Amino acid sequence: MGHTLKRSTIYFQPEIHKALRLKAVSTLRSMSEIVNDAVRQALKEDQEDLAAFDERSSEPVMSYEELLNNLKANGRL
Repeated sequence: MGHTLKRSTIYFQPEIHKALRLKAVSTLRSMSEIVNDAVRQALKEDQEDLAAFDERSSEPVMSYEELLNNLKANGRL
């Protein structure tokens, strides 16, 4: 982590904290490294989701009611 680090206080549920502490020990990584990697992964997934929404933005939109009516009309309900 060669960048300037920022300190933050995070409150974990006791069982989550224990699991994180044990994982840090067993993987020879710091708790900060594990949390940073998990947050980075979550942000990456958000970015991928937003890209998927953008790709599908031109697709037609159907309301839930229309979907149910189509399913019923096609004998699927």
